[in-house]
Amino acid sequence: MFGRWLGNRGQAGGRGGALAGVQVPRTAGVLGCRVLDPVNEPVQQAEFVLTDSVGRKVTAGETDPFGSLLATVPAGDYRLAVKAEGFTPFHGAVTVTEGAHATLGDVTLQVAQPPQLPDPGDWAIEPNHSQIGFTARHIGLARIHGRFNTFAGAVRIADRMEDSAMHVIIDAASIDTNVQMRDDHLRSGDFLDVGRYPTLEFYSERFVHRGGNRWGVTGALTLHGVSRTVTLDTRYLGLGNGLEGETRAACRATTELHREDFTLTWQTMLARGIAVVGPSISIDLDIQIVPRG
Repeated sequence: MFGRWLGNRGQAGGRGGALAGVQVPRTAGVLGCRVLDPVNEPVQQAEFVLTDSVGRKVTAGETDPFGSLLATVPAGDYRLAVKAEGFTPFHGAVTVTEGAHATLGDVTLQVAQPPQLPDPGDWAIEPNHSQIGFTARHIGLARIHGRFNTFAGAVRIADRMEDSAMHVIIDAASIDTNVQMRDDHLRSGDFLDVGRYPTLEFYSERFVHRGGNRWGVTGALTLHGVSRTVTLDTRYLGLGNGLEGETRAACRATTELHREDFTLTWQTMLARGIAVVGPSISIDLDIQIVPRG
């Protein structure tokens, strides 16, 4: 069906069909396909990358709500890579000719085997190979990146992963944006007020599997003396071995915090009414855990 919608390979552009009104440069052609799962349902927001014959990226994007992708590119030979959460990546070759529509037809992604979960038991965050970072908007323009240098955490992996729990404690004074004056201000009563609230803590006992290697970890974050429910959008990366043969598990997680939820209400405006610090803060975590003991 998709092939009929695009037209046959080599059909001249502008000779009828759904793309009849699309203006294609003289030296270019149109490439398309539809991405499906094993039961022929469209896979939306699958990521695709198109590279040329020497491996340079030509274009990239996501499939639409119907699983379709469409790109106008210079004539030539290409490699198409498609990946989506929970599926095995697809790689295929295609040739685009001048003024023609090239299609790979229906591309079916196969379900990927999820990575092995950590063994049940007590695990600890390994700080030398973990990072807790954040990004904040400054004067409505630049992004300021920072991290907390001192933290510790424990994870109890249950027989059923969904019943697991974790507890993380962060030293608020260890905040580091690589600018001493700014860090001193962030430690002051205007922001973290580390004299009164020396730690940030996160405790969770709700792990929700979202499919593939995606998990939602929901818990209480205590910051600046205020506790709020926060969900970490977590991507489990699997198991590996360290330099000494020790078992490690790794994940990446993100979330977004709103300053006012934690009474971090310090607000200074520039002359044009632009806030010096934006209202939200993005949190990025790269975590490795090792068995305790």
